[in-house]
Amino acid sequence: MISSKFLMGRGRSELTDEEKQVLEDSIAGVRSLPGRNLMVRAGERVEVSTLLLEGFICRYMDDRQGQRQLVAVHVPGDFVDLHGFPMKRLDHDVATIGPAKIATIEHRTLQSITERFPHLTRMLWFSTLLDAAMHREWIFRLGRLGAEGRIAHLFCELYTRLEMVGLAQDGRFTMAMTQPDLAEACGITGVHVNRVLRVLRERGLLTYKGGEAHIADLKGLAAIAEFEPQYLYGTRDG
Repeated sequence: MISSKFLMGRGRSELTDEEKQVLEDSIAGVRSLPGRNLMVRAGERVEVSTLLLEGFICRYMDDRQGQRQLVAVHVPGDFVDLHGFPMKRLDHDVATIGPAKIATIEHRTLQSITERFPHLTRMLWFSTLLDAAMHREWIFRLGRLGAEGRIAHLFCELYTRLEMVGLAQDGRFTMAMTQPDLAEACGITGVHVNRVLRVLRERGLLTYKGGEAHIADLKGLAAIAEFEPQYLYGTRDG
């Protein structure tokens, strides 16, 4: 099943059986992609939106010197580029981080869904609003936190999001981000990332090696990060 992870852990109300079936039937294709694979280039016209089933995908922008800033990291269950449906073009690049499996839904199918299923349409809208909430939190993280806080916040967020879709528990999860990826997400150098990870490990808060993360003290890590998970809207309260 694809729809069982789609929005169910990320939205505020459950989908009906009919809506789940609509989502299943809307999938145009499922593909496996290698790591570091450019999926969409900024400015290209897009005709499909992507649902991430396995792996990690990032959205990013490069400056004129080729320095990269990750502006979003997507986990399984996320619609990566749903905003491309009304906008038709993206203002950033999209690429896999490690190997990934994706499902695609054609925009003409999404058009039909929006015309026939108002509640499902609101859930799709909620997905884009959730992206905006996370972007605001990333702006806060980059603008107000130091290097330790930025790294701590990113790990707290990823753990919480993965836990929502059953891919993290007991402080442990797996991801394909390298130290350079972490640097590009947090606006610091790779050398600084290495130093921060060592400090967090020595404090007994976090270890990260070979793609395996273990948050030994979530409360302590969250305190450094000033992390409050409400912006992820994990509870179905309306």
